[in-house]
Amino acid sequence: MHRQRDFLLFLIVATATATLVRTATPAESPASTNPQGAISIPDFSGVWAKPHLGIEQPLSGPGPVVNKFRVRQIFDIDGRPLPAATAPLVGRFLQVVGDYTNPILKPAAAELVKKRSELELSGMPFPSARNQCWPEGVPAVLAAIGIRMLQQPDQITIVYEYDNQVRRVRMNQPHPAQVTPSWYGDSVGHYEGDMLVIDTVGVKTGPLAMADWFGTPFTDALHVVERYRLIDYEAAREDQIRGLKEHFHLPGGADSGVGIDPNYKGKGLQLHFTVEDEGVFTMPWSAIATYRRGLAFWPERVCAENLRATYVGRDSAVPRADKPDF
Repeated sequence: MHRQRDFLLFLIVATATATLVRTATPAESPASTNPQGAISIPDFSGVWAKPHLGIEQPLSGPGPVVNKFRVRQIFDIDGRPLPAATAPLVGRFLQVVGDYTNPILKPAAAELVKKRSELELSGMPFPSARNQCWPEGVPAVLAAIGIRMLQQPDQITIVYEYDNQVRRVRMNQPHPAQVTPSWYGDSVGHYEGDMLVIDTVGVKTGPLAMADWFGTPFTDALHVVERYRLIDYEAAREDQIRGLKEHFHLPGGADSGVGIDPNYKGKGLQLHFTVEDEGVFTMPWSAIATYRRGLAFWPERVCAENLRATYVGRDSAVPRADKPDF
């Protein structure tokens, strides 16, 4: 009798244990088959714009070379005129005189920026990638007013407003052992949670290869790391206001036609990037670019169609044909 009762008790316990095991298994299995769990990839696609040309200083630490040529800011973030007496002094639009005293510059680089600044002040702007219709490269192109991001699983394509410069980022791949230098270098990306990280090496050097608009050189040791993330509308607006304390406001994207959508109150896009090059810089430095949603209108703008640089009043070394193509 006791044996029969003990056997029945054993069956009850065994059946209950098996039920618990079967119930728990399905809940645990998705985690083992989905390494990213519930993390979703943020949507960076579309047009993004800022109200000025240039990049913002970091909140702390060493920052980029800035423009010593200053003028009064004339518009606030909403395009309203500012009183001349109290408007902040900002870098003049496309009058580039680099601050060669920035401690990030090694002596040879500082001397080159100084010589190029003297040329600018003499009325004979030094040849640069932008005024000679060459690709600007990284990180100089990051100063652009507007960008269009095309997001795919294996590649991200970034189109920059000026001259429709195109840059392609390979996703989830390493740099090759031997990188062939190119205008925008070898850019590889991956996601870290809600952040897109892009690592770039192998940017082509040469006489017009400059890290910024002030003629700061770089070597084949240049390494740029970009981090993109979405931020709240108010934070994006405040950071753009901060940017307008350094850069001349271009209402409606006057340089390119890429304006900020005034009706969009969704998230903005912010880029934090770090630049290092032991051949030119004494230390790594960083900067910020903050965008809000841009208007869908994107005018065609091809630098090589202009026989003269569009803003410096001198001829550009652009391709010319002896006779029309058609």
